[in-house]
Amino acid sequence: MTTTLLDWRRRVHALYAEARAAEDPAAGWATWRAGRDALFTDHPDSPLGDSARTAFTGIPVAPYDPAMRFVVPLEDAAPQRLELPTADDGVVGMERIGRVTLGEVGRLDVWWLRGYAGGLFLPLHDGSSGATTYGGGRYLLDTVKGADLGGDGDRLVVDLNFAYHPSCTYDPRWSCPLPQAGNRVAAVVAAGEQLPEGGWY
Repeated sequence: MTTTLLDWRRRVHALYAEARAAEDPAAGWATWRAGRDALFTDHPDSPLGDSARTAFTGIPVAPYDPAMRFVVPLEDAAPQRLELPTADDGVVGMERIGRVTLGEVGRLDVWWLRGYAGGLFLPLHDGSSGATTYGGGRYLLDTVKGADLGGDGDRLVVDLNFAYHPSCTYDPRWSCPLPQAGNRVAAVVAAGEQLPEGGWY
């Protein structure tokens, strides 16, 4: 790990800490959005390829919708284990630890990433995937990398306005674990990051 990547991780953790601390969720989201644009513009570990970075003017994001923020219990689910191969990170092992129900959007599996220290992982593939958002899906939570909106006890904050594209959206040199069957819903989630017209590459 380079020191620049360490700095990227620290700054992402700080962005989510600011979002969690904000009294107004929309204000926390605005801070997160501005911070991501700054990282993508200026940071040496930006996932953007050279051509996309030259033309970058910000990540398209839907307006904040308070109805898309949920504070929900972690529901029981039968244990399941997945081994997802990636090009750069080898096999990513995941264990299902429960589910969350997000109103009319539906139910999503919640995963624990195996490996040193572990972490919560909640990806999403919805009806917008492949149209206005990346075809492989988006991430809602990935606490290993700082994407953590908090919660209380067994309740999680899942705010679909924070749905973000994984690095593989921006440049084919990246590979990412993508949502499997239990994280695919038919509902269109218009909130969160969107694709620019024509995509990123």
